[in-house]
Amino acid sequence: MGAIELSVLALFVPTFFFVSITPGMCMTLALTLGMSIGVRRTLWMMLGELLGVATVALAAVLGLAALMLKHPTAFQVFKYVGATYLAYLGIQMWRARGRLVLMEGGGENTAKVSAVALAVQGFVTAVANPKGWAFFIALLPPFINQQAPLLPQLAVLVTIILTLEFSCMLIYASGGRALSKLLHRGENVRLLNRIAGTLMLGVGGWLALS
Repeated sequence: MGAIELSVLALFVPTFFFVSITPGMCMTLALTLGMSIGVRRTLWMMLGELLGVATVALAAVLGLAALMLKHPTAFQVFKYVGATYLAYLGIQMWRARGRLVLMEGGGENTAKVSAVALAVQGFVTAVANPKGWAFFIALLPPFINQQAPLLPQLAVLVTIILTLEFSCMLIYASGGRALSKLLHRGENVRLLNRIAGTLMLGVGGWLALS
């Protein structure tokens, strides 16, 4: 890699893969959207989430995260707005009857969500998670060599983080899509809506209480 020793990467990659693959708010959201709108549309949420993760990682290394955690008022407002929106989508899923909510194609029970809204949803979920900030503050800096130029190291580490995060979200979204197809065979659309709605409400509550 040039900027970072291979011994550091050998420890960094498995560490962050384990962190990424562990169920959390973003992975639950990927599972839920994969179930309700499919993997392709969920890619927009993933784009926003990756931008959020990159923002948090860069801020952690540059020391901005500590400042935000010390002055949490604006951060709390941002977090609660995001949680409220996720809860709203969860309630829409629960209220739907004959169609799978969030899917494209119209219908009175269908909640259309634009690509921009999905990306914002992913970004807010990533950035508004205080545990994410604390985690990056604790884990990322130890892998930075203070005697070497910062920018090349940061570019390599953030690229690895985003690659691992994206791969794990694809795994979760694909699992949700497989579950969706399984339930559709039995025409259990209402059950699928309620499973997805419960997960979405759970993510919203998790975000609000974290």
